Amino acid sequence: MQEIDFALEGDYIELNQLLKLAGLCDSGGAGKMLVASGEVAVDGQTELRKTCKIRAGQVITLGDVRIRVAST
Repeated sequence: MQEIDFALEGDYIELNQLLKLAGLCDSGGAGKMLVASGEVAVDGQTELRKTCKIRAGQVITLGDVRIRVAST
């Protein structure tokens, strides 16, 4: 499994934007499609809200990629 550590600037980031900034898709729109497809999990639970607020300490999983979000 690939591990990505993402440094969060601010209080939160929207899920679709996180996927884009982590390099898992080319655009926020593509990120929204990934979330809508049911392929993305937040803290082990499938997440279907495209602009779900992701905060430090949460773990996002997409396929064999895990993103750990930490504050800067």
